[in-house]
Amino acid sequence: MSAPLRRCDVAVIGGGSAGLAAALTAARRGARTVLIEEQGFAGGMGTASLVHSFCGLYLLRREPGAVLANPGFCGEIERLMMAATGMGPQRHGRVDVLPQHPVEFARIADSLLRAEESLECLFHTRLIEVSRESDGWSLRLSTRGGEMSLNAGVLVDASGDAVVAGLSGDGFAIAPAARLQRPAYVFGVQCGADLDDPGRLRTAGSLVEGVRAGSVGAEALGLSFRASGREGEVFGTLDLSGGAEEFDPLDPRCLTNLEMTGRRVAAEAVAWLAAREEAWRGAYVRHWPARAGIRESRRWVGEHVLTEAELSEGRRFDDEIALATWPMELRETAKGPRLRFPQDDRPCGIPLRCLMPQGMERIFVAGRCISADHGAQASIRVMGTCFATGEAAGKAAAECAGVC
Repeated sequence: MSAPLRRCDVAVIGGGSAGLAAALTAARRGARTVLIEEQGFAGGMGTASLVHSFCGLYLLRREPGAVLANPGFCGEIERLMMAATGMGPQRHGRVDVLPQHPVEFARIADSLLRAEESLECLFHTRLIEVSRESDGWSLRLSTRGGEMSLNAGVLVDASGDAVVAGLSGDGFAIAPAARLQRPAYVFGVQCGADLDDPGRLRTAGSLVEGVRAGSVGAEALGLSFRASGREGEVFGTLDLSGGAEEFDPLDPRCLTNLEMTGRRVAAEAVAWLAAREEAWRGAYVRHWPARAGIRESRRWVGEHVLTEAELSEGRRFDDEIALATWPMELRETAKGPRLRFPQDDRPCGIPLRCLMPQGMERIFVAGRCISADHGAQASIRVMGTCFATGEAAGKAAAECAGVC
C-alpha cells in the first residue's frame, strides 16, 4: 500500500556530490527539501564507488599552490575534508587534487544533512515514475517497504544518469557505446607495500608476469595503487572496457558483468602480488565498492549545450554559475586517460542554461548529466565541478520555488 501523499518545495534526485550540494543549498535557503538516494549514504562516486580524490576543485596553474576555483560549498567541503584526513591539496603533473577518504566523506555528508531542519533524506529510495503537474511535479518512489508518492514544487535531477529524462523518454543525449568513457572499479586493500615510484614499477612488472602466466586477468595491466593516508591501507583502481562496442552503462546485465569482472580481476591481482612480492606479503582485499564508478551515460539537452570547443578556448558566459577547471579527461578505452588541457589553462564558464532542460519549467539539473557534449562532459563530470553545479542548481530551485 502506498504511503500518504507528501509535499515539498524542492526534491533532489540523487545524493552524489552534486545532489548533496543541491539539497543542502536549497534547504539552507529556506526550501522544504527532500533528497532521494538509492544507496544508504550520500556522496555517490566519492563514497559508493570509492573514488578517493576530489578533482576539479582548483584552477589550472603553472605556479605552485592550489587556488580554489569555485567558492562556497566547494570551500566548505575542502575545509571539512582536510580537517578529517589531515591532508591538503597535492600536485599531480599539471593538476592539483584533494585526497579524500570515502569513510570520512560519508560521515561529513551525514553531519551536514542532519544539521538542516528543512531537509529530509530518503535513503534506499528510487524514483520510478515522474509526471508534470500544474504546480510542480508528481513523483512515485520505490522503497524497501513499498511505494510512496511525493509532490514537489521544483525538481533537481542530480542522478548522474539523467533519470528524469529517461523516465520521460525525451530530452537527453548519449554518446555511442564505443565512445563512452570507460568505467572505473576502485577497491580497498590491506597492504604494507611501499608505493613510491620504484615500488610502483615493481608492482606493475609483477602484474605483467601474472597476466602472462594466465593467473591474472588482462584487465589488471592498467591497475594502479595509491596510499589512502591510513596505515596499511591502499586503494586499487581498474579501468574496465565494459564490453567495448556493447558497453551500456544503463543495462543491468552490462553493469552486473562490470561488478563481477572488477571483483575477479582485483582478487586475482592482489592474490598474485601477495604470493610473489615480499612487500605485498599478507595483503588482501579489504573492501569492495557498493558500485562500479560510471563516468558517462545519459546527459540532459539544455537551453545551452556546453561544447568541447568552448572548454578548449576557456569561453566565459554572462550567466555562468561555476567554472570548469579540470582538463578533458578522455577515457574512451581502458588504457588510461588522454588529457586535453584548455588554451593557456583558462577556466571555462558553465552557464545556468546548461542546468535548465530545454523547453521545461520548474526543473534543474546538476552533476555529470548537465547539458554538455561528450568532450565537455569529460571535464565537468569530476566531483569538484559537480559540487559547484549542485550548489547552483539548489540555489536556482529554491528561488524558483519562491522561498528566497
